[in-house]
Amino acid sequence: MNNIDWFVLIFTLLVIVVYGTIKTKGAKTAREYIKAGNDAKWWTIGLSVMATQASAITFLSTPGQAFNDGLGFVQFYFGLPIAVVIVCLIFIPIYHKLKVYTAYEFLEKRFDLKTRSLTAILFLIQRSLSAGITIFAPSIILSTVLGWNLIWTNIIIGLLVIIYTVSGGTKAVNYTQKYQMGIILIGLIIVFVTVINLFPENISFKKAIEIASTNSKMEILNFSFDFENRYTVWSGIIGGTFLMMSYFGTDQSQVQRYLSGKSLREMQLGMIFNGILKIPMQFFILFIGIMVFVFYQFSASPLNFNPQAEKIVSQSSFSENYNSLKIDLKNNFDKKMFLYNEFLNSKNIETKKQIINLNKKEDELRKEGKSLIKKAGIEKNVRVETNDKDYIFINFILNNLPNGIIGLLLAVILSAAMSSTSSEINALATTSVVDILKRNFSYINDDNIVYYTKLMTFFWGICAITIASFAYLADNLIQLVNIIGSIFYGNVLGIFMIAFFFKKLKSNSVFFGAIITQLIIIYAWFFDWMPFLWLNVFGCFTVIFISNLINRFKLFGPLRN
Repeated sequence: MNNIDWFVLIFTLLVIVVYGTIKTKGAKTAREYIKAGNDAKWWTIGLSVMATQASAITFLSTPGQAFNDGLGFVQFYFGLPIAVVIVCLIFIPIYHKLKVYTAYEFLEKRFDLKTRSLTAILFLIQRSLSAGITIFAPSIILSTVLGWNLIWTNIIIGLLVIIYTVSGGTKAVNYTQKYQMGIILIGLIIVFVTVINLFPENISFKKAIEIASTNSKMEILNFSFDFENRYTVWSGIIGGTFLMMSYFGTDQSQVQRYLSGKSLREMQLGMIFNGILKIPMQFFILFIGIMVFVFYQFSASPLNFNPQAEKIVSQSSFSENYNSLKIDLKNNFDKKMFLYNEFLNSKNIETKKQIINLNKKEDELRKEGKSLIKKAGIEKNVRVETNDKDYIFINFILNNLPNGIIGLLLAVILSAAMSSTSSEINALATTSVVDILKRNFSYINDDNIVYYTKLMTFFWGICAITIASFAYLADNLIQLVNIIGSIFYGNVLGIFMIAFFFKKLKSNSVFFGAIITQLIIIYAWFFDWMPFLWLNVFGCFTVIFISNLINRFKLFGPLRN
């Protein structure tokens, strides 16, 4: 990075923070601070919902996911349109009619305070963990690649978010997310155009698609019923529907976005707007990852994209073996380049098979490299991330984009982190005060609720920074966030489904059914019973079944409403 990149990066972030703080300061009532005065238009709601979901993890991990596994991940979102329709028809009208501040208020009206509190606590647990990872994701990658201090990167991202979120509440989140989403979309278009222009002169866009298809990167649909496959049409439509329905219908970080709407129609249109744009945007991000893959078919790539991992192995007793793998990778690349020139001119089937085999050989070399990195980490007694999926895209940006654009793309990544984190700590604070503190401590009332919500916003911001400082990288960050959600979402969704459709079930049966279900889901996840997407379906139906069982046999005493 040079001075131009630093200027673009710092200027972009400061404008967002200052604008969000100045534009939305002065909220004095709960309606102004928590529900943004109920004056948000549908496009603001839609962009805010998208920005909440599109964290930095989306832009760091998704291209790497596509680079390795192709477009199949887009199946994860196949249930989104179905979920949006259900949320618009069932959830939003009820919330709007009851004029609630949080989704969990409805549960007290339907059941009782303890059921409301339990559901709110489940949300607080999973969303606080996710908020920490939302900060940690860009921090660990940027600190590794750019040499920034990890803890200070966590603190800077967290504090920038805290400043405007504490100041303006939900309106600050909504206002800033509109512009953050704009920066994100501009950045994506720029990087897409850039990577296309970086192809060799003889590689047209059409040929790039052909190369991606040759290596099975363009395959989207997988109709397999094999549970070992995480992303299939069925897991996307069924598991994805339940995940998205619980996310958009019961997760306060999303519910709070559309509760700020001017009317029922604005809320519904905002959700539909998000539903229409989300899948194309996700496909576009994945497609950028495919184009990066094509770029590296004609440009030498590192054996491992994590520079810290390569540094550690180079200083270990395994450095000679690792360097030997680098030479093998270079020879493999040279052979592949020769075959590509032949294939693009002749379309020879045998040549195509040889290219595929060379890419498989490359994958094997990378696996061997990861094994050596792991051994080097053990030898040096340091924690090192061998999986480099999340480092692919940032490496491409830093090593191949022009000055100024690098700064803008880093601003995109940090803006995405800030937009998601601001929604999360805003929702955590609202839920803490409205659902827990206000209902249990009489001194918190409508006169001082804004003060306590600001206090809790600051508290959850600090918690997110702390969690980020102790987090770790999983197989893929975007999967990690969805796994955390799936552990809790199915159970919470099931509670709401009971509230909507099982009028005879009483509060105690649901309360204890939810506790038992949560323990079962944690056990199922820990012992890897099923892919995480199916946990949402399993959790939803399990809590309904167990609650009906408890109610039928009156297992926990008098079952009252």
